[in-house]
Amino acid sequence: MNQSKKVTEGALLIAVFAILILIGTFVPFSMLLIVFVLPLPFIIFTYKYRWKSALVMLGAAVILSLIIAVISLPITALAGFGGIMIGIGLHDRLSPYETWARGTIGFIAGLLFIFLFTQYFLEINWASEIDLVVDESFQISKELMEQFGIAAQIEQELNIIQEQLSFITNLMPVGIAMIAIVMAFIAQWLGYKVVNRLENQDFTFPPFRNFKLPVAVVWIYFFGLLFTLFDTDPSDIIFIVASNVVMLAGFFVALQGFSFIFFFSHFKNWSIAVPILSIIFTLLFPMLLLYFIRIIGIIDLGFRLRDRFSNHEN
Repeated sequence: MNQSKKVTEGALLIAVFAILILIGTFVPFSMLLIVFVLPLPFIIFTYKYRWKSALVMLGAAVILSLIIAVISLPITALAGFGGIMIGIGLHDRLSPYETWARGTIGFIAGLLFIFLFTQYFLEINWASEIDLVVDESFQISKELMEQFGIAAQIEQELNIIQEQLSFITNLMPVGIAMIAIVMAFIAQWLGYKVVNRLENQDFTFPPFRNFKLPVAVVWIYFFGLLFTLFDTDPSDIIFIVASNVVMLAGFFVALQGFSFIFFFSHFKNWSIAVPILSIIFTLLFPMLLLYFIRIIGIIDLGFRLRDRFSNHEN
């Protein structure tokens, strides 16, 4: 009976997945939204029947993808790897952040599969394509400045910016990691909603104001910065690795900073609009505010500001 139920539910979820793949493949731009929903069938099935059965389901999804359109195979792998890893976390009742970490690993594996598939089967050189897009964007911006007559005045600054933009392809690893982090969070959040509704569970993320990183992240960030200061050759492997580490650690430190702003706003009974506006303004003016947010995160971690405020309240 259980085996029959498992097969039936698996077939139903595969059918849902196939419909989503069809829509994403043949409806222009729909895949930009559907890619966040595609992991849900794998999350649900893995939560109920564990990863071994989910791998069989993934195999069936791969076959369907090959029948529908070979081009959809990389997206199937992305959704399958990420969804199964999140589903394992739900099945094992791991903490939300542990599940998020596992989901991130799954999505990184899926993104690497996409990279390799497009690189070797579709012959798309991502490094060259990124360089081309960045160069075209820079030239368009430069031409606009020339039309307004300000390009000559900031020629030196433009040359520095162009040199920095040429380094973007070296940051592809951290770019993949950050995309995976965001995709895992969205997929997990949607997975919580669906599983709670279907299975009457209570999965939820803790309030963002309680988000805390280990202090080791600060040290990783500082050591990465030191390496980039001592080794300034952009082509050197140590500099490239250190730059990726700094970018990723800096991303997490910024999250810590935003989390503290949410905590402090709650502590002071301020409107929720205050921390939300801090995120919006930082996204609009990253060069001006992002370093300030990181400093807040570092101080919060290093000096345990939340504990001090909590103890003072008690």
